[in-house]
Amino acid sequence: MNSVTPMSQADATPSFDNAATHQLMRSSGETGFTEMRILSAAIMICTTLLLPLPALADAIGTAKNPVRVMLIPADGGTEDGTKADFQPLFDAITRTSGLHFTVSTGQSYAAVIEGMCAGLTDIAWFGPASYIEARERGCAELLAVEERNGASTYYAGLFVAADSEFQGAADLTGHAVALGSSHSASSFSYPLALLRKANVDPLNDLAGIRITGSHTNSLLALKNGHADAAGASFVSFERAVNQGSLDPKAFRILARSAPIPNPPIAMHTGLPEDTKARLKLAMSQVHNAAGVNPDAIRGYGGKRVDRYNTKAGEALFDSVIEATSFLTDDYMAALLRKAVSDQRG
Repeated sequence: MNSVTPMSQADATPSFDNAATHQLMRSSGETGFTEMRILSAAIMICTTLLLPLPALADAIGTAKNPVRVMLIPADGGTEDGTKADFQPLFDAITRTSGLHFTVSTGQSYAAVIEGMCAGLTDIAWFGPASYIEARERGCAELLAVEERNGASTYYAGLFVAADSEFQGAADLTGHAVALGSSHSASSFSYPLALLRKANVDPLNDLAGIRITGSHTNSLLALKNGHADAAGASFVSFERAVNQGSLDPKAFRILARSAPIPNPPIAMHTGLPEDTKARLKLAMSQVHNAAGVNPDAIRGYGGKRVDRYNTKAGEALFDSVIEATSFLTDDYMAALLRKAVSDQRG
């Protein structure tokens, strides 16, 4: 009730005994309340500890929390084509190791780099140049490199029309060249290196630079007369021919690059060490695993590979750094500005 009954002064002043009793009752109540709070907290802690933690219940690599794989959108046309190249490999690893994967293709080379560094993927299939970019940002480390006939390298070239009069890369001075993604080694960096080797400065000596985004698009730009030469890998050229996109008789190789390390499969540096070890072991053994169809062990361009070498060292990619060292940040920025300006006409 909210009403107050009037009391005399004597009534309003409790006796010592009453005050002591009141304090004792209050203290006893507070002690009991405190004990109850402690007991409740203890029960909550014990209950929490008994519940399965999400990180433990759904450890990475399980069916509920698969290892996320992202692929660069390589030359072979559609994203589904690139995914189809690698899905059998990761399916085979699931069968032989118990590790589960979800495989997707990035919209661009840059998107895969950013996806890795933002923690949106656990494994990425990079090009050599894009891998170095991610590695230098501290988010990627080498998992494996495909190997075929004992070699882990491939080649890029400058392609021209079969009936053109060009005899060497030096003859491209004053002409337009189509290139793929600026994050690609074999469709951008190495073709530019071939021009530099022939004393052609791509920035000042070319009439135009066409950035097409992929190997195939560059070759199509050449085919359709939008460029006088195209930079692409031989693997990409072969695949485009096999898919019927290009007539091999209509093209000629003007210049061939030095060997380039095969596009690597990398893993995020932040993965648990035991997960990294499981991935390396599974990747290194899948080609010899019982019941695995050798056709499932494929790589760049959908080509069958002998195995994935997990013992290849980071030094394998030193040659890429050396070959493309002229592509400083300032020079790259100037090249891209030139490409934008050329496209605007």
